[in-house]
Amino acid sequence: PAALVALMRAAGGGRRCRDPSGGARVRSLCSAAPPQPVIAAKEPFPVELKAGKTYGWCACGHSKRQPFCDGAHKKEAPGLSPLRFTPTEDGPAWLCGCKQTRTPPYCDGSHKGDAV
Repeated sequence: PAALVALMRAAGGGRRCRDPSGGARVRSLCSAAPPQPVIAAKEPFPVELKAGKTYGWCACGHSKRQPFCDGAHKKEAPGLSPLRFTPTEDGPAWLCGCKQTRTPPYCDGSHKGDAV
């Protein structure tokens, strides 16, 4: 198995998965699907943004500080991380709450679709 792990690392394949026996994380071919975000809200969040300030938009849906990241993805959705963005203008914005937008972090109306 060590040779397989080394080969996969060299090829960049696989993901880190925990050994079910409680061992260390190893790079392997996992059968689990990649983590998916949960719907935090079925509507956008109205916010006031400041130009030049960097924000972390929650991409996993688990944050208690929606629409911004509070680090919950580290425990609830490893493999997902916040989207860092820096607005160029001050002003109001509608940030996505359903996590299905095609224009993250901004709402594109995806929450009105059948998938949400």
